[in-house]
Amino acid sequence: MAKRCKTQSQITAILTSQISENPSDPSKIPFRARKIRKLSSKTPIEDETCIDENSPQLKLQNSSSLPETLTEPLPSNCEIELALNQLRTSDPLLATLIDSHRPPHFESDRSPFQALAKSILYQQLAYNAAKSIYTRFISLCGGESSVVPDSVISLSAQQLRLIGVSGRKASYLHDLAEKYKNGTLSDSSILEMDDESLLAKLTLVKGIGVWSVHMFMIFSLQRPDVLPTGDLGVRKGVQRLYGLKELPRPLEMERLCEKWKPYRSFGSWYMWRLMEAKGVLATAIQ
Repeated sequence: MAKRCKTQSQITAILTSQISENPSDPSKIPFRARKIRKLSSKTPIEDETCIDENSPQLKLQNSSSLPETLTEPLPSNCEIELALNQLRTSDPLLATLIDSHRPPHFESDRSPFQALAKSILYQQLAYNAAKSIYTRFISLCGGESSVVPDSVISLSAQQLRLIGVSGRKASYLHDLAEKYKNGTLSDSSILEMDDESLLAKLTLVKGIGVWSVHMFMIFSLQRPDVLPTGDLGVRKGVQRLYGLKELPRPLEMERLCEKWKPYRSFGSWYMWRLMEAKGVLATAIQ
């Protein structure tokens, strides 16, 4: 049976209690427990300009697609309202934006390995081209449920080239799979690591940079307190929201968005919506 939302006064009381205990600790966020099913020298890329399947800019090209993750949708409507009330209270400028748009909604059922492999394949490609290659990649593996480290390692660079995967991306996929095989990474460890550890571990994989990790944490893992300081859309949104003359740099982003903790992922989502509304992004983010 669905939970009944609390009254505004009850929500405010709960929110005040939770935030006062530890306002910047994501572990205090009242999200429901995850239901997880068991599944079996870095080369950086320019994260700010690459296109990943989780990128909100890319989502605009395909308004029917949704961000993907291993878990069921984490926040209930009441829990989302708690987060949005906190943002409204902490940032009046953001409050106006929140009241002008629908709440964020993220859900999917891909494992971390599958989501990371797809992220690599979609980088720096137009959506339709990337989707076509990914469809062929799934078929080559024997179905999406068979996109696991062993099957990826078994594919030669030549096999991958025949379906449109570049030699460089083939090496990225193999490096990701090898790090799963040697125990550097696993689906379970990814779900358990804190944000800082996860960033350090995932950027060891060839072809995965900071921007890609931030998108993965927001859209695939649904972590609520991620600020993608290198994302151009979020930076432009912050610039417009606060009337800045220049694009904010990472340290300035951290300072300006400090008030959004522990819900900076939600705040970032509204920056993409702000840029969409101003015509910088073409259609609604899904």
